[in-house]
Amino acid sequence: MKKRFIAGAVCPKCQAMDTMALTKENDVEKVTCVSCGEQMTQPEAQVEKAVREHEQVIGVFKQ
Repeated sequence: MKKRFIAGAVCPKCQAMDTMALTKENDVEKVTCVSCGEQMTQPEAQVEKAVREHEQVIGVFKQ
């Protein structure tokens, strides 16, 4: 997996600069701090649009 580092980015957890690496897994962008391991994910715009705002349902089960 190819990592792209984000110049000038500061980790929100450990405050280290230039340690944030961007990767893409299953069409989801993931940013990881190589210093402390903090991770953030960002789904693509089309996935984000499909999620309803303020909805807290994990799953619907039918019997």
